[in-house]
Amino acid sequence: MKSAFRTGCLTISRSLNPNPPSLSALHGLRSAAVAPSPRSLRAPPFRAPSPATRCCCSSSSSSAMSGGEAPALPLEKQFEDFRAQLEDSVVLRERIRAVVLEIESTARLMYSSLLLVYLSRPLPEVLDKSKAHIGTLKDNYSRLADILSECPDQYYRYHGDWRSETQTAVSLLAFTHYLETGNLLLHNEAGERLGLNNSQFGLDLEDYLVGVLFMSNELPRYVVNQVTAGDYDCPRKVLKFLTELNAAFRMLNLRNDFLRKKFDGLKYDLRRVEEVYYDVKIRGLASDEDSTGDQRSKENNDSEVVH
Repeated sequence: MKSAFRTGCLTISRSLNPNPPSLSALHGLRSAAVAPSPRSLRAPPFRAPSPATRCCCSSSSSSAMSGGEAPALPLEKQFEDFRAQLEDSVVLRERIRAVVLEIESTARLMYSSLLLVYLSRPLPEVLDKSKAHIGTLKDNYSRLADILSECPDQYYRYHGDWRSETQTAVSLLAFTHYLETGNLLLHNEAGERLGLNNSQFGLDLEDYLVGVLFMSNELPRYVVNQVTAGDYDCPRKVLKFLTELNAAFRMLNLRNDFLRKKFDGLKYDLRRVEEVYYDVKIRGLASDEDSTGDQRSKENNDSEVVH
C-alpha cells in the first residue's frame, strides 16, 4: 500500500514538472550558496600606479594647493611691505631721537645760563652765555631737517618726536629776547634763529605759541627778583607786556586742548605780577608813569579772572 502511495505521488509531481533537477545538482547549488570559494575571499594583488598616473595625480594635487594659496599671496606681499616700512620708520626715529637728545641737552645748558638772571648777575653777561647756545641749536635743527628730507611730506608723522623740545627752545629764545629788548620774539624771528624757515621743515605755529606761554611763566619770578634787587620799575614794564600779550591771545579761538590750558595759566601769571606792582606802588616805590593804563589793565584782568 505504501509503495502504491509513493508511486502515485511521483506520478503527480512528474506531471507537474516533467524535468525535475537531480539530487546532485541540488546539493551543488546548496554548497555554492553556503560556502564561497577561497579564491573569492583572497584580496586582489597590489598594483603600483604607472608613472603617467603618478604625474597626473601630483599635478592635480599641486594645482589644487596652488589654487587655495593664490588669494593669500597678495596679502602676504602687502604685510611684507608693511614690515619693511615699519623697520625703516624705526631706524629713522632712532636717528631723529639721537639729534633730539642733543637739542634737549643744549636747551638745558641755555636754561642754566638764563637762571643767572635770578642771582642779580649783570644782564649782558647772562645774555652772552645764553646766546652762545643758539648756534648749537640751529646746527641740530639743520641736521634734523636733513634727516627729514629723506622722507618728504612726512613732517607731521614724526613731529611729535621733537615737539616738546622745540617748545622749550622757543621759550628760552623768547625769554632771552625779552631780557634784551623788552618785546616779544615774533614767529618768523624764532624760526630764523632755529633755522626753521623752510616750507618743508618750519616752526609749527602751535609750538611757537606754547613756547611763548612757557616764557610767560618765568616773568613773575623775574619781577620778584628784580624788585628785591631794587628795580622798582620792572613790575610796571612786565605788567604792560603781559597785558598786551593776554589781549593778543584772546584774539585766537582756542579749543580745550593743551594750548588752551597754557593760556589759562597766563591769567594767573598776570595776576601775580599785578600783585607785586600794586604792592610796590602802594609803598610809593613805583613811578607814576602809565598809571591810567595800568589801572585799566587791572580792571580788564579782574573781569577775565571772574569769567
